[in-house]
Amino acid sequence: MSYRINEDTTGAYPYHIRDVHISDPFIFADPITGKYYTYVQFIDRKRFPEIEVSEPCFFVLESRDLINWSKPEICFRKGDFWADMDYWAPEMHFWKGKYYLISSFRAKGTYRRCQCLVGESPKGPFKPIKQEPVTPDGWHCLDGTLYVDRRDNPWMVFCHEWLQVNDGQICAIPLSEDLGEAIGEPIILFRASDAPWTSQKLVEGKGGGWVTDGPFLHRLSNGELIMLWSSFSEVGNYTTGFAKSLSGDIRGPWVQNERVLYAMDGAHAMLFKSFGGQLMMSLHCPNRHEAKRILLFEMEERSSGLYVVNEVTGNWYDKAGGIAARYNYRTPCVEIPCFSKNPVLEE
Repeated sequence: MSYRINEDTTGAYPYHIRDVHISDPFIFADPITGKYYTYVQFIDRKRFPEIEVSEPCFFVLESRDLINWSKPEICFRKGDFWADMDYWAPEMHFWKGKYYLISSFRAKGTYRRCQCLVGESPKGPFKPIKQEPVTPDGWHCLDGTLYVDRRDNPWMVFCHEWLQVNDGQICAIPLSEDLGEAIGEPIILFRASDAPWTSQKLVEGKGGGWVTDGPFLHRLSNGELIMLWSSFSEVGNYTTGFAKSLSGDIRGPWVQNERVLYAMDGAHAMLFKSFGGQLMMSLHCPNRHEAKRILLFEMEERSSGLYVVNEVTGNWYDKAGGIAARYNYRTPCVEIPCFSKNPVLEE
């Protein structure tokens, strides 16, 4: 059986997933409201000209079915917050009864840092827990995510930028109970060059550093801990792969999977379960800012790891990049999106 999701005709959800311009999409399925949420740092000015923004902020989009999304609403404004640049890769986590928006930030002349914001609703408003960032002083970082270990202790996992260290790192640092500060020293979990599929990022057609992007932790049904993360492959495409922790916890050691999950210029992936119980993966593709769209995959777990079953949005049809670009169709996909399990929460 398949579940077809038609275009919304009520006007409540006017933003179709094939039109949503987004970078680093993180989708949060909130069991309390029965809705999906994703967060963006920019909006389509032509589509939503009435939204006035005078300072850096984050917007939230809401959906019932993963295909039709709401008009953007502001969920965080800069105000007197320290950072005014690089509001990158916002992601949502529910922890101890509150909603936490985790993202990267920067101010002119300073390094990029990662920090947690807190709110009572997935729509915010969000506010900083503390003014100080979580990632270490003197480190240029991005793409912080939350991991809770088997002892129920929270950690921030993040990237130590290749721009500063050449061979990009994935690191972890223990957090306080309120996620407001680091309570220990950072640990380097692995480096980009540890994976057999990575290569130097091409800068103006020449070699550069080894990139780490977008870590996301997931425990498989068999108890194994994996981490999705992104870099660039030998042909220069933005790529998503994963690593496995041999200890089953954050300290590893981490072993890189030789087989990648997606290598057609799409990455910064994360996993979530739909309200129908289907494991899903989201990422953006292609890796050109003006063309970035959500690709949404149905996934399956096997004893050998994680696999793609199907891409449901149709955004690959005319927008896939890298090695797949020459196979793109010249017209947008008009097929109605279909899911193997109903993504709408049944009342």
